[in-house]
Amino acid sequence: MANEAYDKLWKLIGLRYKSHPWHGIEIGSRAPEVVSAFIEVIPSDTVKYEVDKKSGYLIIDRPQKFSNIVPAMYGFIPQTYCKDRVAQYCMDQTCRTDIKGDDDPLDVCVLTEREVTHGNIIVKAKPIGGFRMLDGGEADDKIIAVLDNDEVYGSWQDIHDIPEPILNRLRHYFLTYKQLPGTDPKCEITHTYDRKEAQEVVRRSQEDYATAYGNLEEVMSATLMEALNFGQRQRGILDSL
Repeated sequence: MANEAYDKLWKLIGLRYKSHPWHGIEIGSRAPEVVSAFIEVIPSDTVKYEVDKKSGYLIIDRPQKFSNIVPAMYGFIPQTYCKDRVAQYCMDQTCRTDIKGDDDPLDVCVLTEREVTHGNIIVKAKPIGGFRMLDGGEADDKIIAVLDNDEVYGSWQDIHDIPEPILNRLRHYFLTYKQLPGTDPKCEITHTYDRKEAQEVVRRSQEDYATAYGNLEEVMSATLMEALNFGQRQRGILDSL
């Protein structure tokens, strides 16, 4: 009975309040084959937007440097987190040590043949590969996906289906989007991997998220119950006076 009441409560809260893009949007029941993706930036954006982790609203991170333009819809996969398991997988594949997760949700690029005119949207995407990227010694994987049921790109099943010029465009963007002229490269792509590895990275980021945040609704339900019980105790004290 209590679980049913809590389910109704969270549904009502969902009707009244906007969900946090990282925590409140479900990754989807078909993950890691098909995932939800929250899009922060599109190719026509001249500044890089990203979600503020505290409020859930988009903020301006920085202007796009020089002529760098993100070549595809770019954002993250909700309810994922790049921490110990993602970092360990990166170390296993690169034979390196001292790599850490970047403490962010898992990044994703979503390819589509249609022009999308703004970000701050949710799309369904099919991971088909990715870049194993290191950013200042931190694992910063970039999952490459296609828009689910896309008329043109939706038939692509693996990284090998993507034309090399498109991969080169994506690779160049991520290798240079943080680099200033005359400075040493900060980002490194060690591997371009296939769908199987992309799905493994997604799974591990889900496990990292579960470890860090668990089931937030259960935690919130327990906190609410504690608050209600506290209120009843206080009422009992007042009634006894």
